[in-house]
Formats: sequence, C-alpha cells, structure tokens
Amino acid sequence: MASTKSDGITDGGLVRPLFHLAWPIVVTQLLQVAYNVADAFWLGRYSANAVGAISLAFPIIYFLIAFGGGFNVAGSTLVAQYTGADSDGSAGKVGGQTLGFVVGIGVLLSIVGHFGAGPMLSLFPSNAATADKVVPLAQQYMEIFFVGLPFMFGFLAFSALLRGYGDTRTPMRVMAVTVVLNVVLDPILIFGVGPFDAMGIEGAAVATLVARAVGGLVGVYVLFFTAIGPNVDFGHLVPDLDYVRDIVRIGIPAALEQSAGALAMVTLTVMIVTFEPEVIAAYGLGNRLISLVFLPAVGLGKATNTMVGQNLGASNPDRAERAVKLAANVGAAVMFALAVVAALFPEPIVSVFMATGTNEAAKTVEYAAKYLRIRTVEFAFIGVFHVMVGAYRGAGNTKTAMAFSLITLWLIRVPAVYFLAFETTLGPTGIWIGVALGHIAGAIAAVAWFTRGTWKEAVIHDEQVGTSVDADHAVSED
Repeated sequence: MASTKSDGITDGGLVRPLFHLAWPIVVTQLLQVAYNVADAFWLGRYSANAVGAISLAFPIIYFLIAFGGGFNVAGSTLVAQYTGADSDGSAGKVGGQTLGFVVGIGVLLSIVGHFGAGPMLSLFPSNAATADKVVPLAQQYMEIFFVGLPFMFGFLAFSALLRGYGDTRTPMRVMAVTVVLNVVLDPILIFGVGPFDAMGIEGAAVATLVARAVGGLVGVYVLFFTAIGPNVDFGHLVPDLDYVRDIVRIGIPAALEQSAGALAMVTLTVMIVTFEPEVIAAYGLGNRLISLVFLPAVGLGKATNTMVGQNLGASNPDRAERAVKLAANVGAAVMFALAVVAALFPEPIVSVFMATGTNEAAKTVEYAAKYLRIRTVEFAFIGVFHVMVGAYRGAGNTKTAMAFSLITLWLIRVPAVYFLAFETTLGPTGIWIGVALGHIAGAIAAVAWFTRGTWKEAVIHDEQVGTSVDADHAVSED
C-alpha cells in the first residue's frame, strides 16, 4: 500500500482525504447493515414472529460484540498515530497484538453467548404471547450466531487496523464478498431450496455464520500474507505485555462505552417487550432502517478518527481540528437531507420490509412508520455526534468519548423512554420520542467540550516512536 501521507491525510487539502476515507467506510457499514436487513427482509416474508425474534436477540448480541469491539478502537488509534509518526514497525506490532487480543476475547464471548442465550433471554419480562411465540425463536438464532463470533471479531480487528493505517477500501471489498454470500444463502436456508430443507430463523443464523467465517479468514490472510496495511507477522501474535497494556488502557473505556450503549439497548428492549408483539417488531424494524440512514454519520466519524489520529501522530493538531470541523458540517448537512426524505415517505420505506399481508404486518408497518418519522428530528445531531466522538477516539481520549455516550444513552434516552412510555398516556409513541431525544443532548454537549481544545494531544510521544518493532511504545491518556 502507498504511504498514507501521499494520500493527503497529513498534508494538502482536507476534503479529498476525508472523502476518500469516508466513502468506503459508508459502503462497508452499509454492507454490515445488509446482514441484518437481509435477515429482516427474508424473515419478514417468513413470519412476523421471526422478525420479533431477531429484534429481541439483537441487543444481547450487540452487547457482547460491543465489549470486544471496543478494543479495536485502541488498535485503530495506535496504528493511526504510529503511522502518522512514520513508525511502521510499531504499527505492525500493535496490529498483531490487537488481532490476537480481540480474537481471544471473541472465543470467550462465543462460549458465553452460545450457552447463555436461554438464560439471558429469560431476563426479559415478556408478555405471554411474546414468551410463547418469539423468545424460543430468538434463542435458536443466538445459539447458532455465537458460534461464528471469533471469525467476526477477526474481521472487525482487520477492518479497524487497516482503517487506522489509512486503507478503508480493502475491508470494503472483503465485506462485499461476505454480504453477497449471506444474501444468497438466506433464502435458500430459510425457505429451503433444492437439497436444503427449510430451516426458518436457524437458516438465517447459519447463513450469517458462514459469511462471517469467510470474512474473518480472508481478513487474516490479507494482514499476514499480503503487503496491504501495517506490516504484521505471526511473531506479533505472541503476547507482549507492554503493548497489551497500551491496548487495554485505551480500549477499556471504548469497550465500556460500546457496552454501555448495548446495555442501554437491552434495557430499552426489556421495557419494550412488555408491549404487544407488533410494537416489538416495529422497534426492531425501525432500528434497522435507521441504522441505514445513519451510515454517512458513521462513515464520517470513523474517517475523522483516522484523520485526527494520523495528524496528531504527525504533530499537526491544527490540521486535525480543521478536519473535525469540516466533517461535522458535512455530517449535519447530509443527515438533514436524509431526515427530510424519511419524514415525507416513512410508510413506503417501512412497507418494503414487511410484506406478509397479515393484520399483524399492517399494524407493525403503522408503528414503524411513526417511529421513523419521529426520529428524523435527531438526524442532523447524530451526524455531529459521530464526528465528535470519532475525534476524541482518534486522539486516544476514549474516556471522553465514553462520557458523552453515557450522557446520551443513560442520562437522557433510557429515563426519557421509561417516563414517556409508562408514566404518561403516550404508550408506544413515548418510546419513539424518548429514543429520539438522546443524541440531541449528546451532540450539543460534545461540541461544547470540543471547543475547549484539550483533546489535541497524541497518546504516543516523540521519544517513544521508533521505526522497528523493538522501539519503545508506551502510551498515556488524559
């Protein structure tokens, strides 16, 4: 791969490198969401209960994935800053350490998720219909899904490391292959085609497992057997406590941040399962559609992470600040435009994914359309919030990013949903309004903190940067 400096990340204009980093991330995230959307699309033609089942399963799955995935933030940040400082050897070493650490966590969480699916789902205070028709399907899906978690963690680590290095296109290409495989396998295994028996929701889980395994194996191959990305070799997998401490120091706040977000989703689901199955299905369907809308914000946030990391590593804090402001303005404008479209046409958008023709499906569409329209109020704020959090992560200030995520979710969203849904007469509408309030407050607070300028320091130091893997590399964090 060409030096990231020649790609303009640390010199020249800002628009071109930001765009070149962001658009493959957006496509990669779109492909990531395609896993869930494909499941929802085909299961929506299988049964509304199956859609409700993945709505129940997703928060628990996301919670376990989020904890391990937080350490990828540390790997991406360290690789970005070492790359910006022209320390390719240290970037490769920290890449190998991150991969081994994250996959090891994936193995442990795979065991927890597979054998703990039933007990975890039993914690949801489901009504009788949900407990009888939806929960057993969710358990079937989760038990199969978690078998493939180590492969998924391998791919996520590969993607994060290359993003920190400045290459966002290679992960996009690998993800595209796996999504095509999942989309092809979904209808075959769900409904049964040719020699394959109909497996229902278990078929959707098997399709995802196979696709994730392919993605993880290809990602590892690219890291170790090609010249793409940081220079990683098998010796870098041997645990080095100094590097592991660096990863843990930066990664734990990121892991806690993402886990807290996932736990908030679980908490919201615990509230929502007390409603009828159609509300549960609408909530899950609406979230999947909104996750598509948020892709530009996510892409700009992760691109900002790389821009800030490499520029701080190269001792260009003013350039890092300009990149953040540019990304925030673009994010707000793009998300506002998407909000207008979603607010005008929610029913047609939702109806595409719920086509069984039953009364339950019609009611689900009605709930989901209202949910989508209400959440458009926060879209522009989401664009700004993702960029700000990406800037803090790129600087290695993962504690700051964690703080704003906690404000958004636990101080605003969760209490608001509880109050509006259960302490007023709004019912399901209270859920939709409460969910929409969080990022508005979070974005305002994150921007206010950004203006203080205290985030503009790298977590690596000049005397600790080397060009070989033997160089000192310890980091510190504000």
